[in-house]
Parts: sequence; C-alpha cells; structure tokens
Amino acid sequence: MLRRYQLFFQQTVIALRSVRLSQSANRICDCPQRLYSSTIAMSAKGSKVYITSLVPQSGVTLLKEAGCVISQWPQEDSVPREQFLKDVVGADALYCSLCQKIDKELLQAAGPQLKVVSTLSVGYDHVNVAECAKRNIRLGNTPDVLTKATAELGVALLLTVSRNIEKAVHAVKSGEWSSWKSMWLCGSGLEYSTVGIVGMGRIGTTLLQMLQPFGVSRFLYSSKRGARELPVEAECVEFHTLLKESDFVIVCCSLTPETKDLFRAETFSQMKKTAIFINISRGAVVNQEDLYDSLKNETILAAGLDVTTPEPLPTDSPLLSLDNCTILPHIGSATTKARSIMSELTAKNILAALEGKPMPAEIKL
Repeated sequence: MLRRYQLFFQQTVIALRSVRLSQSANRICDCPQRLYSSTIAMSAKGSKVYITSLVPQSGVTLLKEAGCVISQWPQEDSVPREQFLKDVVGADALYCSLCQKIDKELLQAAGPQLKVVSTLSVGYDHVNVAECAKRNIRLGNTPDVLTKATAELGVALLLTVSRNIEKAVHAVKSGEWSSWKSMWLCGSGLEYSTVGIVGMGRIGTTLLQMLQPFGVSRFLYSSKRGARELPVEAECVEFHTLLKESDFVIVCCSLTPETKDLFRAETFSQMKKTAIFINISRGAVVNQEDLYDSLKNETILAAGLDVTTPEPLPTDSPLLSLDNCTILPHIGSATTKARSIMSELTAKNILAALEGKPMPAEIKL
C-alpha cells in the first residue's frame, strides 16, 4: 500500500512539473511576439509624414499625438509639383488628396523608405497603383464617411438645375426680376418623375432614400450583377432602358476602364430631350465635348456637374458658356463634419500602416 502511495505521489509531482514547464515555455515563446508587438506599436513615433496642403486639423492632431514628424505645405492650394518632388524626399508616409499626381516620378523622389500613401478621398485614380504595388507601398482612402454629404450634394445639384435656381439668383442680382410672370423660370419637378441612378453603391443607395420623399414615381438602376434588395423600391433595367425612360439621370458610379467616357454622344442621344443629367462621380465618366454638343443642340435639357476633367476646369471651357449647365468645384464631401472625419481616417490609415497593422480603409493592390 505504501509503495502504491509513493508511486502516485511521484507521478503527481512529475505531472505538475510538466504543466509548469509547458506554461514557462509558452511564456518564453510569447516573449518575442510581445516584444515584436511592442516594437511595432512604437514604430509610428519619429516617422516622417508629408501632408500636401492644409487639411482639417483633427487628422494632423492624431499624427502629432502618435509622435510623427510632420512636414506640411502651408496653403489650402495643392503644393506645386516641383516643390512636392523636393519636399517628399525621405518621407515615410504621404498624406495627399486627389489634386496631386502620385506617379512613378514622385514615388521615386520620395525614396525606398516610403511605406504608405493615404488619400483624403474615395477615388484614387490620381495614384499609380501599379507603382505602389511594385514598391510594397500600402494605399488607403476614405470610403463611407462622405456618403451622406455627397448624396446631399447630389440632391442639391439636381434641384438647382431642375428648378433653375442659378438662373433665378442671377435674375435677382442683375435686376432682371421686374415683375411676377406666370411662366418665368418654370422648371421640372421631381414628383411623378422617373429617376435613373447609375451606380447603386453606397452613395446611390443613399440618394435613393433621400429622393423618395419627393414623390418620385419610379427609380431605375442598371447592374451587371442583376437586381438586389434595396431600402427603397427600384427597378433593375438595361442601361439603354434607364437612359430612354428617365427624366433625371444621376451618375454616382466609380471610375473604371468600363465607365470612362460612359456618357458620350451615343449615350446622350438615347435620353429624353427633357432629361436632366447630373454627375457627382468622377469627371472622366463623361466626354465633356459630347456633353457640350448635347446641351448646345438641345439633345438633353440641362446638366449639373460637381466633377470635371480636368479639375479645376479652365475658365475658357465651352461648358461654362452655357446657361443650361451648372458646374460646382467638386464639393460633394464639403461639410465640416465629413471633411473632419475624412482627415481622421486618412491619418488612421497612415498610423496603422506605419505600425504594421491592418488599415481601416486599405486598397488591395
């Protein structure tokens, strides 16, 4: 019996020692990981970040609090190209906007230590993605946070054009307003109309919801993926059907090789003569020469653009000579709140990349 107890005691001691050794081994194995994580967490400190213009302070504050060394072009206008090529040398991170061309020359000037490009925009066609991928430079943008602001602007621009608001303001300021006239400045109402939305993504879906209370009869959209569930009833139709049947055509799709020059002479010719065309996506989705001809020849009634090619649009652009074309300086996301959140997300993308972590909004290269 005694022998049996001795054996049991010895086995228990051995088992306990094994558990302790295993726990110690786990702690030892975990040490490099914890040390690595600690090193990664500190990696943003001292990193050089170049900012290409004055931006909302909230994002800059995040970078400073993380210990980044900030170099910034001190004006709201974009840094001139020649200066940009000088200032970016040695930067670990680049905080830019869609006004700057981030190409091979620029990335080469920055140097091999550049780890991340983060743009204060959803679109990133100003960035040479292939060159970033070749250099293992991560790329971030700011989706989602500007959805409502951009959709609001789309509604505002649609109403401005359809109700002749720009003409009405000019009439008041110029003294043209002499008396009340029954047919003067009459426009197109949204009630009982058909609205076609090209690009039923986040912004398109939000537009759908914002326009519903105006009493729109039909919402149309086209999609290669077919019909899908939406928060408001809308019909998925062929693109040519959308063009033919819509009183208002609102463009909020992404710029891709397929959508470049999507709206050209052939497209406008399929629309109603009373149709109003609104573009809040990217300028290159529209062939502007064809749009000018279509407006000049009254192929369509009117247009409103928040985006153009190039930006800014030269003051001698033929489009600016038309009284049935309203052009805004790309202010879709221009609310104080939206721009502030965009600035923070741009900064968070940078910090995450510098720390070797997943970025909140990363473009997969």
